[in-house]
Amino acid sequence: MKSRPSPTAIVRPFRPGDLSKLLPLNNASVPAVNELTAEDLLDLVNSALVCLVADINDMPAGFLLCIGDGTNYESRNYRWLSERFSNFAYTDRIAVDAEQRGQKIGEALYDSLFRHLAGSGRSFVCEVNERPPNPGSLRFHKRLGFEEVGKADHGEKAVVYLQRPPQPADPDRQP
Repeated sequence: MKSRPSPTAIVRPFRPGDLSKLLPLNNASVPAVNELTAEDLLDLVNSALVCLVADINDMPAGFLLCIGDGTNYESRNYRWLSERFSNFAYTDRIAVDAEQRGQKIGEALYDSLFRHLAGSGRSFVCEVNERPPNPGSLRFHKRLGFEEVGKADHGEKAVVYLQRPPQPADPDRQP
């Protein structure tokens, strides 16, 4: 029996009509990300450096929300990174529909982010939960070239901070 090929994710920027589809994706990913209201998610999108959405068959199957340095974002993890790094792109959250996992959607989102910010000199930073443990996310990020740069214990959660060097400019990319 032949298996069907997985549909390919098409990554694009956030559009206003996406909010109602991304909120359930986000909240289904708790505790890897924190639960949000629609207003909270919209505030994050509006303050983001970039919010990318991965579509499969014209339906959002995942998203990545990235915040630049120098904002007043109140996340303790963002503050920790801001105290130690500058000129960065912070992945505040990445969420993929549970039914679509294993189809390299997260990788497609990050590849698009890296291309989007190529040549900007921004390093890429994020955190991954150690408590509650998220070993799959840690393996995933390390496979993409992220390396550990610190840890923090917040009581109910403990995290490991990761950084990936800036993406060089692509000389073949058209402006």
